[in-house]
Amino acid sequence: MFSLTSSDKFYLYPYPTDMRKSFYTLSGIVTNQMGKDVQDGDAFIFINKPCTAMKILHMEYGGLVIYHMRLSQGQFCLPEIDFQEGKTVSHETLWSDLVLMVQGIDTQQVKHRKRWIPSTKSNV
Repeated sequence: MFSLTSSDKFYLYPYPTDMRKSFYTLSGIVTNQMGKDVQDGDAFIFINKPCTAMKILHMEYGGLVIYHMRLSQGQFCLPEIDFQEGKTVSHETLWSDLVLMVQGIDTQQVKHRKRWIPSTKSNV
């Protein structure tokens, strides 16, 4: 069952990824290169070099899940990423941007209107 929602955090790995990689290797990229913990419940997005395949690694109740989408035509249009002297290891993205990528809509041409977004900080 597809259980990704707008309440999840999404991180795009900004470098081409071999789509033969599976759970353990993608988890290794998340830990060693992105500096994140796959068990935090965040979703991690990987795209191949020609931008025709996408994998999303997500820890759900009970274990890891990989969502894999391969396009029969066209390419994914990735958001513009500001590389800071080779130090960029992940790009936090929104659920809405992921949906636009999957639907083939150029995120750089979309105009985002101002909206109120609830704070994610807890007042403990």
